[in-house]
Amino acid sequence: MSKRTLPANASVATRAEGARMIAPAATRNTEALSDLLAEWAPTAGQALELASGTGQHVSAFARKLPGLVWQPTEIEPERRSSIDTYAAEHANIANSVELDATAAGWHEKYGERDLIVLINLTHLISWQETQTILTEAAKALNPRGRFILYGPFMRSGELTSDGDQRFHDALVQQDAEIGYKNDQDIIGCMLEQGLTLVKTIEMPANNLAFVVEKPGL
Repeated sequence: MSKRTLPANASVATRAEGARMIAPAATRNTEALSDLLAEWAPTAGQALELASGTGQHVSAFARKLPGLVWQPTEIEPERRSSIDTYAAEHANIANSVELDATAAGWHEKYGERDLIVLINLTHLISWQETQTILTEAAKALNPRGRFILYGPFMRSGELTSDGDQRFHDALVQQDAEIGYKNDQDIIGCMLEQGLTLVKTIEMPANNLAFVVEKPGL
């Protein structure tokens, strides 16, 4: 993934104790996301989180779903250090690994997953990069494995709140390739990869979660 210039309020995280970092967005949405996974994720198996950020999410997920073994990934070294600090508290989280999820081919190393999670990234990358992630995730899933994608999205090509409009405009002004993706385009791309849409879920703060499954053998 190429280094992009983002608005000041995008992908914010601050240093806390030691290597630990805190992202305000993760602080706000972790409980809702943990409840989402408790309802829709498999209860056991191998889980992969793409672009794990600070590690706040995977720490909460590992606590909520102890039967899953979590592999966090992150491209930024500072954030990998933060992830590993959070992960040290949990026996079911592996050390973080460096992974650019927008680069083709990662399914070959990180395949055979029962769950893949991606949170709050697609609006910060291009549509081509988004398609690569969705394609790789489909290939990396086991049969009956699930992919859960969360973030802010357009609905049928429309931005549905003033806050979303302002944030999308700020993103596009910084980088014309990024910004909110359309929900129907996301669903269409995942269906093209052979995934089955299980549920589209309205989440707090006008976000969406897509739950898709790879058909079983």
